[in-house]
Amino acid sequence: MKKHLLLLFALIQILSFATLAQKTIAVKCGKLLNVRTGEVLSNQVIIITNNTIESIIPASSFKQKTDTLINLSNYFVLPGLIDCHTHVLLQADITAEDYNVQLLKQSIPLRTIRAVSSCYKALQNGFTTIRDLGTEGAGFADVDLQKAIEEGYISGPRMFVSTLAINSTGHYPIKASEYSWELNLPKGLQEITGADEARKAVRQQIEHGADWIKIYADRNYYKLDDGTYRSLPNFTTDEINAIGDETIKSRKKLAAHAMTRDGIIAAINAGATSIEHGSGMDEECVQLMVNKKIYWCPTIFVNEYVAEGRAKAGSNINMQFKESMPAIFKRAINAGIKVAYGTDIGGYDWNLPEAKDFEYMVNWGMTTTQAIQTATITAAELLGKTGLIGEIKTGALADLIAVNGDPTKDIQLLQQIKWVMKNGIIYKSDK
Repeated sequence: MKKHLLLLFALIQILSFATLAQKTIAVKCGKLLNVRTGEVLSNQVIIITNNTIESIIPASSFKQKTDTLINLSNYFVLPGLIDCHTHVLLQADITAEDYNVQLLKQSIPLRTIRAVSSCYKALQNGFTTIRDLGTEGAGFADVDLQKAIEEGYISGPRMFVSTLAINSTGHYPIKASEYSWELNLPKGLQEITGADEARKAVRQQIEHGADWIKIYADRNYYKLDDGTYRSLPNFTTDEINAIGDETIKSRKKLAAHAMTRDGIIAAINAGATSIEHGSGMDEECVQLMVNKKIYWCPTIFVNEYVAEGRAKAGSNINMQFKESMPAIFKRAINAGIKVAYGTDIGGYDWNLPEAKDFEYMVNWGMTTTQAIQTATITAAELLGKTGLIGEIKTGALADLIAVNGDPTKDIQLLQQIKWVMKNGIIYKSDK
């Protein structure tokens, strides 16, 4: 009898726990955007169980009893946004000196503490998922931040991390020639020479928690008389191909910082999934990216932010990119290139709008809905999370944001996020 009572007690506990765990939330939406079709629906209710969207139904059909009712009847609801290019461990670096100060005068613990604030700001900006592309000398601190968010120690977006990033020896700040040769200076990434070191770097970064591998494919950008751009490649063919091969064999993906055809084509041939920046890409690059379904993160505003300051410091290339980018962007989207939203924030101040790039996209030829899609369904596709993030649908994670007004008519409203939910938990409510 005692054994039966113990089994009954255990069963009651299990059933009680299951009942408590299955909490439901109803979110009443005044307007709701179907990002896949562009359709704006009125008076919808999103039913959430735990952290997952269970259903979306018209408000007139809503009769279900739920644990929590959230009234966003006066708001426009969208899926949480996705930023595919961030640097939470950077706090803006217009000049080389700005960058050097962070690596030489700030400890990694201090930079990580500051990055906690960056993560919080990203989430408050409505970005419920980010891909962070390089710690810039802060080791594997991005993996720690990712874990701290997942385990609930700090607030922040869902993170995909790339840890150290990779370049070839001597081709990335901090430059030893600017300091005494007797000093062993920190580096903003992991340097390699030769294919064996390239493979080892990929393996080491994955071992320490990298979700993506990031490379810097070119440097020393310059403009030719015919208006096109060139640069110096950072890797030998053997080196970059070894990185790509090792990444793909490890079932990871490769993101490539590449500005001109010299870096873009080499990175694509090595197996890159996304090209970051691409500010000097030419027609051949565009067609290759379209044909191979390569994603482009154009990171527009950061170039605008740094251009004038770098010109004053003696480098005019960002001003030239600034002049060329509208035409390059229009040509790329007209060709059908896959644009995934990426800001490079951290390269610019975290206190500035993370949704600023949307304005440029719309001004340069995208519809507002197409611009929003870059940070929702296209970004989710790049991250291999289609149907799970980036849209409001049955089975997706409960990542929702709300604005006061219609962003399909005024894209700047995405700089004024009023309410944020990630994984079924509310992190912002300025209603």
